Amino acid sequence: MNVPPQQPSTQFLSLEESAKVDAALLTSPEKFLTRLTISSLKVLTHIAEEYGVEIKDLTTPQIIAWFEKDSKIRQEQGSEAAYLKW
Repeated sequence: MNVPPQQPSTQFLSLEESAKVDAALLTSPEKFLTRLTISSLKVLTHIAEEYGVEIKDLTTPQIIAWFEKDSKIRQEQGSEAAYLKW
């Protein structure tokens, strides 16, 4: 599971995706949830690729382990080495 970190633009909403959410006939809370869901899909896609499984086959323990691993990378190597940039 030694995949190079992705740029933030590949993790979260692109400008085009954000514009589409902004243009949607949704309330502010619904737009927030939509952005969160799209971003989560991208992170789950990345996690599934690292494990070599389909998203539907990811388990809760795998997702937790992945976040623990990414957090450890951030703590030991800095935020630029981690996949998630926050």
